[in-house]
Amino acid sequence: MNVKRNVYPFTALVGQEQMKKALILNVINPALGGVLIKGEKGTAKSTAVRALAALLPEMEAGNCPFGCDPHDKSKMCVNCLEKVEQGQELDIMARKMRVVDLPVSATEDRVVGTLDIEHAIKKGEKKFEPGILAQANRNILYVDEVNLLDDHVVDVLLDAAAMGVNTIEREGVSYSHPARFILVGTMNPEEGDLRPQLLDRFGLVVNVIGERETEKRMEVVKRRLSFEEDSKEFIEEYQENQESLVKKISAAKELLDKVTFSEQILRLAVTIAIETGVDGHRADINMLKTAVTLAAFAGREKVLPEDLLEAASLVLPHRMRRKPFEEGILEMSKVQEIIAQFN
Repeated sequence: MNVKRNVYPFTALVGQEQMKKALILNVINPALGGVLIKGEKGTAKSTAVRALAALLPEMEAGNCPFGCDPHDKSKMCVNCLEKVEQGQELDIMARKMRVVDLPVSATEDRVVGTLDIEHAIKKGEKKFEPGILAQANRNILYVDEVNLLDDHVVDVLLDAAAMGVNTIEREGVSYSHPARFILVGTMNPEEGDLRPQLLDRFGLVVNVIGERETEKRMEVVKRRLSFEEDSKEFIEEYQENQESLVKKISAAKELLDKVTFSEQILRLAVTIAIETGVDGHRADINMLKTAVTLAAFAGREKVLPEDLLEAASLVLPHRMRRKPFEEGILEMSKVQEIIAQFN
């Protein structure tokens, strides 16, 4: 495995197990809907996302601005699809998934891309200048301080993430391209929160805090100083762990489609959603998707109640009904009681 230099290894991160698990689960199953990481500054949020890049799998991609999947016509851009339907072979290259950054200052045009209307009128053909969503297709789109983004840009992002397509319309001319990406947002709640409607659109949400245990906190400091002193040697020290995790993620991706859940597990997920008072059906659906992914990561083909318990901790808290200015609080003991009654 090629180790990216000067990027802190994912497996060297101390603690923050829920954050690391949420990121890994989204790599295994991009259909989970991304993850929002909320926490105070200096809790390795950005470090974890950057470190994730070294764990991302290699894939085959078409030689186009969107890196289309050459084996799936339903996820191709117009140009690639046209070539395939005319019997032409696509130029295929192997490349790794990557993390694409979206800066807080990004305008809507920078995000979605632009259409040259003058060119369309004069030439009768569409000329599209790809934006960040084009680069993000089949990759991870990372938005640091997502809560400081313009609400309209956040809406556009979440719509594209949900639909897997970016559509831009200007002066009666429209253009669409594939935009299937894993959305990862990080934020410090002290700087303002996201609207509940936007929070609900993230598949998973985790809260992180700095380590409070002395030994673990000492280990955080030791590792960081070692990395800064000699990053090459430090990265090599964790290479075996990195490779082991890459293999585990790859095996989970292969297993994912084989994982099943029983009618009882389905009933349990729905009961948990009802009893914890969440709105809508996203919670139930995401809980099951997450439980399936957890089972695959554990190397199992069947979802167990404990998978639902862990899934609930990632999927439910930000969807809890709450009064203004109050955090949604999920009492895991209540979920445990519900699961115990089904056993």
